Amino acid sequence: MRADLHVHSNASDGTDPPAEVMRRAARAGLDVVALTDHDTVAGHAQARQALPGSLILVPGMELSCRLEDRSMHLLAYLFDPQDLELAAETRRIRDDRVLRARAMVDRLAGLGVPITWDDVTAIAGAAVVGRPHIARAMAASGAITSPGQAFTPDWIADGGRAYVGRYALDPARAIALVRSAGGVAVLAHPRADRALFVDDAQIAVLAAAGLAGVEVFHPDQPESEQASLLGLTRDLGLVASGGSDDHGSLTGHRIGSHTAAEDAYEILISQATGARPVHGG
Repeated sequence: MRADLHVHSNASDGTDPPAEVMRRAARAGLDVVALTDHDTVAGHAQARQALPGSLILVPGMELSCRLEDRSMHLLAYLFDPQDLELAAETRRIRDDRVLRARAMVDRLAGLGVPITWDDVTAIAGAAVVGRPHIARAMAASGAITSPGQAFTPDWIADGGRAYVGRYALDPARAIALVRSAGGVAVLAHPRADRALFVDDAQIAVLAAAGLAGVEVFHPDQPESEQASLLGLTRDLGLVASGGSDDHGSLTGHRIGSHTAAEDAYEILISQATGARPVHGG
């Protein structure tokens, strides 16, 4: 069972429509794929309609959290999308994303970057606005040569000259919201970079709060960290999850490059009551 439990579409900051993401997942030889756009379920309906017969879709979402003074992300799976409290919180996060993105565009303009809010929204379309949309606008303007160069202290990296903070959930509250909506929560890429680092003691606290798993297998996590996290999940009785964190052309169309541990999918769905996986065909 090859399960990529972390992919994005253009419902948030990926470059491809949900239908195309499903087709690429099937071509990559996956059995299971989770659509986990940032703070939205807007891509789920299109993904269901386009689901190839050989593929299983896990409806999900990547929730924005803040742990102490830095960003942290939770992957939420198989929750009830109609749950009022969870829906209200994700709506608040999305609204604040717009305010934050506008403020960053203003700061960039003050630093001499020739982009406007209209430039960003033309790229984002109906999607949840994120920093990758701003980065793409910066690259299109010629201020930088590629979107990845925007994520530095000079520009919009955490703490950068044009960075602006935003509303995000306390992780323990986020876990409680997901569980109350019948879903399961997995900590996303806790060792992908210093800005997202979550240490063993903090993961243990989240496990006590109801965390179901940790994303161990991820393209931006060194093998040494993957091995360390795998041992930690065994010690804490957590699921060793994994995924490509594919964002389409922004990440080189890497869907299927990393997958969850062999039994991760079965364990996660056995713990969920809010929704069920969708079988193609």
